[in-house]
Amino acid sequence: MDQQVLIVVGLGLVAFGALAFVLLQPTQRDKANKRVSALNAAKAVKRSGGANTEAQSKERRKKLAESLAALDSKTKDLKKKKRLTLTQTLEQAGLPVKPKHFYIASIVTALLFALVGLISGQKLWITGLLFVIGGLGFPRWIVNFLRKRRQKKFVDEFSNAIDVIVRGVKSGLPVNECLKIIAREAPRPVCDEFHMLTEGIRVGLSLEQALERMYERMPLQEVNFFGIVLMIQQKTGGNLAEALGNLAIVLRSRKLMEGKIKALSAEAKASAYIIGSLPFLVMGAVKVASPDYLEPLFNTRVGNFILIGAGMWMMTGIVVMKKMTQIKV
Repeated sequence: MDQQVLIVVGLGLVAFGALAFVLLQPTQRDKANKRVSALNAAKAVKRSGGANTEAQSKERRKKLAESLAALDSKTKDLKKKKRLTLTQTLEQAGLPVKPKHFYIASIVTALLFALVGLISGQKLWITGLLFVIGGLGFPRWIVNFLRKRRQKKFVDEFSNAIDVIVRGVKSGLPVNECLKIIAREAPRPVCDEFHMLTEGIRVGLSLEQALERMYERMPLQEVNFFGIVLMIQQKTGGNLAEALGNLAIVLRSRKLMEGKIKALSAEAKASAYIIGSLPFLVMGAVKVASPDYLEPLFNTRVGNFILIGAGMWMMTGIVVMKKMTQIKV
C-alpha cells in the first residue's frame, strides 16, 4: 500500500513538473517577436550610426568648401596686387640690397651708358636715350632676369622638398620638423624660403600667415598649391602624406609638360631669333661693304624717322612672336 502511494505521488510530481515546464517555456511566437524586436533595434542603431557618419561627412565637406573659398579669395587679393614695390622685387630676386643702393647703382649705370655715347661721338638725343636706358631699363631688366632665374631654380627643387615632407610624415615626424629639415638641407633658394617660413612660425606667426608671406616672396602656382594642401589638412584633417605625394606628382607632371612645350616650340623660337636678327646682320654687312650707303638714315631727319618707325615695327614683331611661342601650363 505504501509503495502504491509513493508511486502515485512520484507520478504526480513528474506530471506537475512536466506541466510547469510546458507552461513556462516560451512559445514560437514569443521567440519570433523577440527576434523581430532585436532586428528592429539593430536597424535603429545602424540608422543612427549611418546618420552620424553622413552628418560628419557633410560637416567635413562644408569645412573643406569654406577653406577653399577663403584661400581662393586670399589668392585673388594677392593677384590683384600685380604692381610690386621695388623692395618686393629685390626680395623676390634674392638681392640683399636696399632700394637706395639700387637707385645709386642705376644712376652710375646711366652715367656709364651716357659716357659710352659721348666717347663714341653719338648725337645728343642718342646719348640721352642711352642715359635713360642705362638708368631705367638695364638695371630693372637685370633684376627681373635674376628674379625669374631664382623662381625657376625654386620650381626645379620644390617637388624634391615636398618628397622630404612626405617621407618625414610617414616616418612619424611632425610637419614643422620636416620644414626645418628642408630649411637646413635643401639647395638654394628652397632652403632660404623654408628658413624664413620656419622662422616666421617660430616667432609667433600662424602657419597660414607664414604661408601667405612665403607666397608673397615667391608668387608661384606651386607655392599656392602647397599652401592650400597644408591649410586644408590643418582645418579638415586627412592623410597629409598622400595629399602632398599627389601634389609632388602633379608638379613633376607640370614640369614634364613644360619641357615638352619647349621642345615643340623650339623651331618657332629659332625662326623668331633668325628673323629678328636679319635686319641687324644685313645692316652690318651693308655697312662693311659700302660705309656711305646708310649714312642718310642717320644724318637726315627723314632717315631718322624711318629708323624710328622701323624700330617700332621691329619691336612689335618681336613681342608678337614671343607671345606666339609662349604657352602657359
